[in-house]
Amino acid sequence: MKHLVIAEKPSVGRDIARVLHCAQKKSSYIEGDQYIVTWAMGHLVSLADPEAYGDSYKSWNLETLPMLPQNWKLTIIRQTSKQYHCIKELLYRKDVSDIIIATDAGREGELVARWILDKAGCKKPVQRLWISSVTDKAIKEGFSHLKPGAAYQDLYKAAVARAKADWVVGINATRALTCRHNAQLSCGRVQTPTLSMIAAREQEIRAFQPVSYYGLKATVNGITFSWIDKDSSSSRSYDQKKIQSLYNTLSQKSMTISNIQKRAKKSFSPLLYDLTTLQKEANQRYGFSAKQTLNIMQRLYETHKVLTYPRTDSRYLTLDIVDTLKERLQACAVGPYRKFARRLSMQKIQSSPSFVNDTKVSDHHAIIPTEQYVSLEQMTTDERKIYDLVVRRFLAILSPACEYEEISIEATLGCEHFISKNNVITNYGWKEIYDTSSQDSCEGEILFCNSKLPSFEVGSTLCVSSLSISEGKTKPPSYFTEGTLIAAMENPIKYMQDKDRHLAKTLGETGGIGTVATRADIIDKLFHSFLMEKKGNEIHITSKGKQLLELVPKDLKTPELTAYWEQRLIGISKGKESDTAFLSEIESYTKKIVQEIKSSSSQFRHENMSRTKCPQCGKHMLEVNGKHGKLLVCQDRECGYRETLSRHTNARCPICHKKMDLIGKGDSQRFICSCGHKEKLSVFQARKSNRSKGASKKDVNQYLKQQAKEASTPINNAFADAFSKLSLE
Repeated sequence: MKHLVIAEKPSVGRDIARVLHCAQKKSSYIEGDQYIVTWAMGHLVSLADPEAYGDSYKSWNLETLPMLPQNWKLTIIRQTSKQYHCIKELLYRKDVSDIIIATDAGREGELVARWILDKAGCKKPVQRLWISSVTDKAIKEGFSHLKPGAAYQDLYKAAVARAKADWVVGINATRALTCRHNAQLSCGRVQTPTLSMIAAREQEIRAFQPVSYYGLKATVNGITFSWIDKDSSSSRSYDQKKIQSLYNTLSQKSMTISNIQKRAKKSFSPLLYDLTTLQKEANQRYGFSAKQTLNIMQRLYETHKVLTYPRTDSRYLTLDIVDTLKERLQACAVGPYRKFARRLSMQKIQSSPSFVNDTKVSDHHAIIPTEQYVSLEQMTTDERKIYDLVVRRFLAILSPACEYEEISIEATLGCEHFISKNNVITNYGWKEIYDTSSQDSCEGEILFCNSKLPSFEVGSTLCVSSLSISEGKTKPPSYFTEGTLIAAMENPIKYMQDKDRHLAKTLGETGGIGTVATRADIIDKLFHSFLMEKKGNEIHITSKGKQLLELVPKDLKTPELTAYWEQRLIGISKGKESDTAFLSEIESYTKKIVQEIKSSSSQFRHENMSRTKCPQCGKHMLEVNGKHGKLLVCQDRECGYRETLSRHTNARCPICHKKMDLIGKGDSQRFICSCGHKEKLSVFQARKSNRSKGASKKDVNQYLKQQAKEASTPINNAFADAFSKLSLE
């Protein structure tokens, strides 16, 4: 008899098959003497569309709402139905004794495999493989410690409850809004609070009133001293006349050193990366979108196998990982990391609460290198960037603290108090890993002096070489970028309306709204629905987004709903809550919000109507700013026609070197730049060809491809698939 192993993706399935010595390769599985390894492609099975519950739901009509299925149906996703049927045949092979679920270790991964088994009606015994990386060693250890499938039954119940709740609330609210206002409107418990956060930030920025502040700077022997207010102990004053008067009084005075204090201090490395922190930093440094960073991480995890599981919300390791750290150091001791990794691998590594804490790890530990040997030459430039971030952080956390001396020099100028604070490194420690040729550590950065400080003595009187008035203005909050929005979704407590401390605690413990695996999809959905747009790297809410927030029921706009759901789902996954009771409450809630939308007197108005008529239905089209350029979209949601007006590219302007947009169709396509430069596509092609015919990476064909196209991801993503079925352009 043989064991059937179900992995989540083909690449992982092939790795498992190799470790299990399965050599007979088929199109949809790999077979060996003891194991048969097959794979899903993300979700192969999902909750059925509304149309599956009756003809009345095939058209969008307010009278048919709310839709509350009593006997839930599963459906096979059409694009990958062939793979599902292959797995079903394997499940019923007479020589298959049991099933080993080897999908991603987490709530959603559990759902991927269990829905396949449920749809196929398979009742054979189930075991569970639970691993955080797909290296040979991790797979071998995982198979030597398989757990009974029953141990994860409650996790599966929680996953199903989450999926059904999102289906009921999202589809009913979206259909109700769309039918009530005859516009393509969508909402949900994660995407709508996310949009609300963007609107709240913009409101903060609009309401902000900058205030000027002033200070005094005195330079002595090349060292700058700042004036300190005796009353407020601040270096700022909002009274310009006061600062001007002090300047006039102190201009010809000498400075007397009154006190010098030196303190030995230490700076410790920032924590290891979880997915959110990595997405935020990659966006800040390289302009990568959240989705792009996740896709790169998936390749480094699945294809190269050099980094651990990416969809983690923890920045700590568990104690059992400590014994593997030397092997991981040896594996990544290549290229620019060789010196540091080898040095650390020769030392004794001890667990420290700064990076080892079992209580702060739920499903997966922080992102770190695996024991797999690294070949940097086989990585793309973008993969190298992400790998570099993770490896340097890993090396830094295992390195000694940076030691420095904090020198505080106090002085008097006339009757006023001045101070100069400087930090001088005495031992670089982990900071040596972040040398000047690479990126700095961006979290909790401390500024250090680059040159030796002159010596001062208490009581000495020195001549002031310059005295100047400093001036500045208070700054409003910054607009969200994809990186900072991801971080806000992880910690949305600031945007809670009721400030309930229990719900706030739950949000903090469960990682905010959405999950590390779905936030990138949510952000992409908001862009593709034209509810928000990009201006440079900044995210702005659109007129459509603002109107949607006015039309959506209050509960769906705040993070509290997610916090409440997560409280219940955690209870279900631990066997302490009833999934039936939870879903009954969700049905009651859905009835309430649908009725609220039906009875609303608010109206929706298109504010971006163009003069262009749709070539399919003849109605005027809407001009929208997509994530990757400008588009015309038919206002009729049932028509769905759209065409591209302009597309952001990576092609650089020959005048100002900024990125240009590509507009037009066919032979009339041309590049335009914000500086005013315009260039026909044919001229651009000729210029690029003359410069370097062999420069494939910069060849014009790359610019003509869809710029936002990320590296291939699993064919079926639960969120992407569900969203596409809503037909919400």
